[in-house]
Amino acid sequence: MSYTISQVAKKANLSMHTIRYYDKEGLLPFVERTKFGNRVFHDQDIEWIDLICCLKNTGMQIKDIRTFIECCKNDDAVMEKSLHILIQHKKNVQHQIKETQKSLETIEYKLRYLPQMYKDKFSGNYHQK
Repeated sequence: MSYTISQVAKKANLSMHTIRYYDKEGLLPFVERTKFGNRVFHDQDIEWIDLICCLKNTGMQIKDIRTFIECCKNDDAVMEKSLHILIQHKKNVQHQIKETQKSLETIEYKLRYLPQMYKDKFSGNYHQK
């Protein structure tokens, strides 16, 4: 099945401008064009766009996404590099999750104890060191 850019924008929850930007940045090298220059998307292109959004939303920079995609469209030796890029990004995301979890625990702690700290402070039971 083929899709227009507006259909893909709706499916991917992106603006047409963003999709054009991704194409301009070399992130959509597989997308076909009509003889009039209109982009023609297929299901696999939407899967690539989903992956691009996933990588971008988890902190990968556009230039690194471009490198990853360039590796994917080349031979097997370069495919190893694309796998390495994804493995490294996965490690980065796992680290971000751990850091975010620590921050969440701090926030939860403050939510539990901050009201009592304020109550103690204003009742004179709170002593600063």
